[in-house]
Amino acid sequence: MYVLITNDDGIDSPALIPLKRAIDAIAETIVFAPDHNWSASGHPKTMHKPLRADLVQLADGSQGFACSGAPSDCVALAWLGVSTRKPDLVVSGINLGSNLGYDIFYSGTVAAAVEGVVNGIPGIALSAVAGQNDFDGPARFAAQLVEIVAQRGLPGDMFLNVNFPGVPWEEVKGVAITRLGRRVYRDELVSRVDPRGRPYYWIGGEPPGGVLDHGTDIWAVSNGYISITPVHLDMTAYHFQEELRRWNIRWVP
Repeated sequence: MYVLITNDDGIDSPALIPLKRAIDAIAETIVFAPDHNWSASGHPKTMHKPLRADLVQLADGSQGFACSGAPSDCVALAWLGVSTRKPDLVVSGINLGSNLGYDIFYSGTVAAAVEGVVNGIPGIALSAVAGQNDFDGPARFAAQLVEIVAQRGLPGDMFLNVNFPGVPWEEVKGVAITRLGRRVYRDELVSRVDPRGRPYYWIGGEPPGGVLDHGTDIWAVSNGYISITPVHLDMTAYHFQEELRRWNIRWVP
């Protein structure tokens, strides 16, 4: 098995080498990560400028690729031929901060896993609650999950979104299979003026919260469980199709 490891925190993320080390024990790996942080980058596709992928030495002495593009670009470049071998699985993370509920639409970590699925490669996105700095336990769990996915397989239009709670590893209560929860964002507009008198803005505010409905990823992580959410790329609201037909929408030339 050939596993592509990427992230959105960049090639120097402290979570990268523990993850690589754990997966190296069960599979051949290639690291293909951004050369700088792409947190909350969503799923861009760089087509208006060249991309670079430089061979670099990682902290463990092995080699990997540092890419000028987004996490999704990293996966695309590896798949399209920068890597001499096409990956069998994309593992993205471990992100320095959770990706719960609606976060998946913003997350560069998730975008890398989705890019794999779009190209027919199974994907796993891994994230840990902000402030977590011990990645050995999560990395070992990730390697176990990689083995299970390799044995069982995933449907071609699905990836796994995994979140680790912010508790010491020995205090993790277990694994919960979950659905996406409802994030509550507390964004605030910060408006300032530059030295030339022109206004500029930051999006600030408190960290997001969430609705603690039982069975959601937000509930699980808040209660000390590892959350695994299977996410389907077909976001069609099938239950609303019939209602939409009753609206009798017509095209008028």
